Amino acid sequence: MGAMTPTLAFWDDTEALECVSRLPEAPEVVTFTFQSPSGALFRFKPGQFVTLELPVPGGPLMRTYTISSSPSRPTSLTITVKAQAGSLGTRWMLDHLRPGMRLKAAGPGGGFSHLNHPAEKYLFISAGSGITPLMSMTTWMYDAGREPDLVFINCARRPSGIIFRERLEHMASRMPGIELAWVVSDTDRYHPWSGYRGRLNQLLLGLAAPDYLDREVFCCGPEPFMTSVREALAGLGYDMDRYHQESFHAPVGATGAVPDDVTLDEAAKAQVEFAASGVTVECAETETLLGAARSAGLFIPSGCTFGVCGTCKVRKTEGQVHMVHNGGITDDDIAAGYILACCSNPIGRVTLEA
Repeated sequence: MGAMTPTLAFWDDTEALECVSRLPEAPEVVTFTFQSPSGALFRFKPGQFVTLELPVPGGPLMRTYTISSSPSRPTSLTITVKAQAGSLGTRWMLDHLRPGMRLKAAGPGGGFSHLNHPAEKYLFISAGSGITPLMSMTTWMYDAGREPDLVFINCARRPSGIIFRERLEHMASRMPGIELAWVVSDTDRYHPWSGYRGRLNQLLLGLAAPDYLDREVFCCGPEPFMTSVREALAGLGYDMDRYHQESFHAPVGATGAVPDDVTLDEAAKAQVEFAASGVTVECAETETLLGAARSAGLFIPSGCTFGVCGTCKVRKTEGQVHMVHNGGITDDDIAAGYILACCSNPIGRVTLEA
């Protein structure tokens, strides 16, 4: 009798993630590897993110992190984090997260993936920990075995701060279609540097990728960095419809303004029923559902708080809301009755499953 083919199981966010290893990458940068305790495999698009519930002192903290591994290696999932000045969640991870600990997680989510924008040529531009989604996409291309046409520009303060440098150089040495360009602001003492030095500008962009006008661009990094990249490309006549960026900060041009078709009245009152909790609260129409929940002492997981990450997705069973999101929910979810609590305002009486 032939051997039975095992049934593949895929992880979903009803199961906690177990940390199985931690690897220092650069100063204040650590890669954490997670597995599913049940042995389930991970399925996501390269470039997507997950939201972790971190047990920091004072209560759970939700933080969104891009997955740095590739779904072509589905037995584990890695998150690479960099501690910034004043960071709370990432600081806790670096100081306390160890193998054997388990964290609740939501996701994966997000639409920042080259698989959503097929092209013959790509240009990846990153700075700091913004390299993580582009590392996932590059690993996917490398593992596919088919030679890509990719120029990868990464900017760092010093060569010692380039995350994934050795891994990317190894992939580029084995796959001729991957070209790397490192740009640093300063050098490390006693370590000669032969790469680019300075700030990424139109001149350096042209030197690193002379055919940038023909490439689909993906960019990730601090907001000022991405702004400078956008301005440089626009000034060079690049088709900005082919420019894509990942950010967990407020999107460019987002002002919180409500479209003309709906006017929220600060004086108008709404009622929100949280069915599972058995709580009903009264609030202004201008209050978000997430704010109403918090004022009632209820916990709805949230991450970015402006409709990008999708962590606060909850099902609405009755009533009308006005939602202005920034890509954190799909049309199918909306059709099924889901909304994002962080960017939805109640109109009249609304009932949520939460």
